[in-house]
Amino acid sequence: MSSNGHIFSSLSHEKFQHQCITTLKIPNPHISCLAARNNLLYVASINEISVFDLSNYTLIDTYSNDLSSGSVKSIAFSSTKVFTAHQDCKIRVWQMTPSKKHQLVSTLPTVKDRFLHFMLPKNYTTVRRHKKRLWLEHWDTVSDLVVKEGLMYSVSWDKSFKIWNPTTYRCLESVKAHEDAVNAVAVSDVGVVYTASADGLIRAWEKVDKDGKHTLIATLERHKSTVNALALKGDGSLLFSGGCDHSIVVWGRENNGDQMVFVEALRGHTGAILCLINVDDLIVSGSADRTVRVWQCGENGYRCITILKGHEKPVKSLVNIKRGGCNGVVSICSGSLDGEIKVWEVRKKKLNKKSLSNVFVIKNS
Repeated sequence: MSSNGHIFSSLSHEKFQHQCITTLKIPNPHISCLAARNNLLYVASINEISVFDLSNYTLIDTYSNDLSSGSVKSIAFSSTKVFTAHQDCKIRVWQMTPSKKHQLVSTLPTVKDRFLHFMLPKNYTTVRRHKKRLWLEHWDTVSDLVVKEGLMYSVSWDKSFKIWNPTTYRCLESVKAHEDAVNAVAVSDVGVVYTASADGLIRAWEKVDKDGKHTLIATLERHKSTVNALALKGDGSLLFSGGCDHSIVVWGRENNGDQMVFVEALRGHTGAILCLINVDDLIVSGSADRTVRVWQCGENGYRCITILKGHEKPVKSLVNIKRGGCNGVVSICSGSLDGEIKVWEVRKKKLNKKSLSNVFVIKNS
């Protein structure tokens, strides 16, 4: 039993080994985010996006908007489109051509959407003293994007999250979520939206009815400072958060209910947690301490089972590469402010059937 009174079912730890397969470099340092789709790796650095073919690690395209758009903060995919979140408060939409080049096709909110709303005073919201903006516009850096179940979710340093139709590009809803900048968003399969903020809080939002607006259903408070990153376990049973307090907090559904409760805090990093991903039964974390840590759940909770070293500056982004035919091997890319992307393989033995049948369970103490 853990110190907080929650119970973990047993899961035997496996022996891990890791290796850096290759290191990719881009001309511009300060990598801000990574994303992967269809064996392509997207790397954002300042306002430029580089695309690598992961089958041979070659650079196949580089595209950008003008410098006034600022840094690219997040990349998401929907159908054949690529969506990028920018420092200039906008979301841009790109289309890949048959020759694997990328063309800008739209900027959100669209001119049409703004035109349909600008006449009515009720469509404006006060963002600063004596300054108003349309509710469908972000008015500060767009910090994260997620596409889930036919909808796109954006969060911003303007303290809000917005929901978009990625096909029509229309903004469907805007929610004032926090009292400080929102840094990350995660969305479960059933539509629960989790937002993480510089106010140190994580908030959960859900639609009460099908046609209603998102309402606050829970506030998760454990971090001592800014929360930078969120990750959800595939089935939505666990939520992971990383913050400037150097900790990763694990949250779990209690008694198979909808409410997330504190499970444990993972410590080991000596700098802020900047990025998190969940891969199978693992958590992978990147930090300002220049390392990547891999954590696995066992009978006493999660523990760090390997540390990936080699970056010379903070690790800003992580992405899992899904490779076919690589049984027992997890492939991860880490992007750092040193301008390098490292491709790692973490190998483990297969879990036997007995240990595979065990699951992470939270019960009342």
